[in-house]
Amino acid sequence: MALLSGRRIALIGGAGFIGHNLALGLRAEGAEVAIVDSLQINNLLAFVGEGVTQHRALYTRILHERLALLEAAGVPLYVQDARDYHPLTAVLKRIQPDAIVQLAAVAHANRSNKDPHSTFDHSLRTLENALDYSRGNVQHFVYFSSSMVYGNFPDGFASEDTPCHPMGIYGALKLAGELIVKSYHQVFGLPYTIVRPSALYGERCVSRRVGQIFIENAIAGQDIVVQGDGTDRLDFTCVHDLVHGIMCVLARPEAKNETFNLTYGTGRSIAELADVVRKEFPGITVRYEPKDALMPDRGTLDVAKARRMIGYTPQHPLERGYERYIGWYKGFHPAFAVPAAVAMPRTRTAVPA
Repeated sequence: MALLSGRRIALIGGAGFIGHNLALGLRAEGAEVAIVDSLQINNLLAFVGEGVTQHRALYTRILHERLALLEAAGVPLYVQDARDYHPLTAVLKRIQPDAIVQLAAVAHANRSNKDPHSTFDHSLRTLENALDYSRGNVQHFVYFSSSMVYGNFPDGFASEDTPCHPMGIYGALKLAGELIVKSYHQVFGLPYTIVRPSALYGERCVSRRVGQIFIENAIAGQDIVVQGDGTDRLDFTCVHDLVHGIMCVLARPEAKNETFNLTYGTGRSIAELADVVRKEFPGITVRYEPKDALMPDRGTLDVAKARRMIGYTPQHPLERGYERYIGWYKGFHPAFAVPAAVAMPRTRTAVPA
């Protein structure tokens, strides 16, 4: 996208699953991308202590690969906790972005319900700090919300005009973030875009999302465990489609002061996802457990507005996207291959407090 070439874009929380894929995509389009991340949430610092033991070796290798790819692409990483107002401001003054994409958050609904204080701290405190710098300094603020703001989808369908009735801490904080972003536009004239993804999947995720768990269980020869009876529907979205959508948001002036669903645009059942995984791993058993009471009944998100206004064109239906995702796992996971060791980046940029 020619309109992204030369743009200075800061990704706060950008070393995560979504952020590093977005950084690589933007860099490939000629944007000057910089990442600000504490490496604490679903990242290296979360896996070095004794608290996380499951898949530690695998996830550490994945995280090393993220950093190596960012270094190879020339994307600087500023290791800074966005909860700290003055140090974050110093970093952003150094980067001088014309656009900020706010990704920092605890990106897991169940974890948010178990630890609301940490979720608030990493979601709303980081957001307020980023917004306060942005007023008068940036031309575009992009906020990552979630389809969880809708709560139960009426008749299994939600458009941007569907009333929001979130269930649980995660969805409530995401909706609160949307209102705060809009208030900065009302008070300070800060141009914004709010995006609502859903059921993301793709390479180098360590967040234990549903598809990732299915694949890792299948590789280990364990049961695929489905919460509920398998009929629950999600709008599974490949991270590469989301990256395309965010690039459309950043490139098109029409995106400013708007909210967009950025998903594939078709709800598919959990049972269908399990079947896609079983085709790649014959003989795996599917087991059913009770559904979490705080998980809403969802389905399809309408992406017609994003298609019409910003040229969003998702390319990965469930079967195609998971074929790509599972193919990556088979090329990376030690059960199938022994890839060359990925060295830690030799240098990372850090700004002292």
